[in-house]
Amino acid sequence: MDARIDPAAAYGIHLGDAHVIRNAGGNARDALRSLVISEQLLGTNEILLIKHTGCGMLTFTNETAHSVVGNVLGAEAASEVAGLDFQPFSDLEQGVRDDVEFLRKSRAIPDEVTVSGWVYEVESGKVRQVV
Repeated sequence: MDARIDPAAAYGIHLGDAHVIRNAGGNARDALRSLVISEQLLGTNEILLIKHTGCGMLTFTNETAHSVVGNVLGAEAASEVAGLDFQPFSDLEQGVRDDVEFLRKSRAIPDEVTVSGWVYEVESGKVRQVV
């Protein structure tokens, strides 16, 4: 989701070479619908899950997010998202490992699809593989 990250530059891909799915925290669960469409309808056969240093998802808890919604948007909005898991994480590398494991175990992602997990280091512009 971070606009500082240019997937083409970071991975040497060209326009049309990849389906780039962005969401808060590079979250696999949020992306599953789009991944299934990309794989089953458009022929994608590899997933690179990428999170980045300095991610805002590292800075809050579910309780904090729910409190902010209630305080800023009011009781109706708070009620609407009451059961929502904002899926924050406290450890970047573990967050990558957890999401890769989720995708590898998902019955909606075929076993022959390659899944890897990466961290984009905003400070240096470099990427490193976690899993």
